[in-house]
Amino acid sequence: MNRTVKFLKTGFLTASLALITSNAFCGGTITGSIDTDLTKYKENAVVYLKDVKGVVVPQQASIDMRKMNFTPKVTAIPVGSTILFTSYDKLDHSVFSISAAKKFRIDPFNNGISKSITFENPGVVQLLCSCHPDIVAWVIVGKNQYAALTDHDGKFSIPNVPAGTYEIGIWSKKLTLKEKTTVTVTEGETAPVVIKTAN
Repeated sequence: MNRTVKFLKTGFLTASLALITSNAFCGGTITGSIDTDLTKYKENAVVYLKDVKGVVVPQQASIDMRKMNFTPKVTAIPVGSTILFTSYDKLDHSVFSISAAKKFRIDPFNNGISKSITFENPGVVQLLCSCHPDIVAWVIVGKNQYAALTDHDGKFSIPNVPAGTYEIGIWSKKLTLKEKTTVTVTEGETAPVVIKTAN
C-alpha cells in the first residue's frame, strides 16, 4: 500500500513539474524596433509591457565595474530581482543610489570583490560612484519580467508573453512615446511592432 501511494505521489509530482515547465515557456513573442531620427538613442532603451497579470519571476543580473565604467550602462529587471556588483578595477568604487525606488550605498570595494543588492520596488534607479562622480548607470525595475533592452539598431524581442493585448511603455535617456502603443500577442506566434517616439 505504501509503495502504491509513493508511486502515485511521484507520478503526480512529475506531471505537475512538467505542467509548470510547459506553462513557463508558452505564449508568444513580441519583436520590434524603435522609430527615431536620433540614432545614438536607439540603443539601450527599455521596452516593457504594462499591466501583465501573473506571477512575477525575479531574476539575477550582474553589473561590472570595468575600466572606470559600469557595464552594462542600462539593466532591466523585474521587481524583487538581485544585482551582483563586481569590480575588476584596482581602484576603489563605491556604488550608491538616492533614487526613490531604491536608496542604498555599497562601501568602497575593488578588484575581485562582489556585492549584491535586491531591488524591491518598481521604478528607475540611477547608479553613481562616490569615488568617481563622472560614471553613471541605470537600473529599470519593472512590475513584471516582460521587458527588453534595445540593441544598436533599436531592435528588441520579448519572449514567452501570455496571449493578450498589452500597452507598451519605454524608458530612454532621451526618447518618449509619441502615441499610445499596444500589441496583441497570440499563443505560439510572433507579434511585430514599431514604436514611434518623440524627442
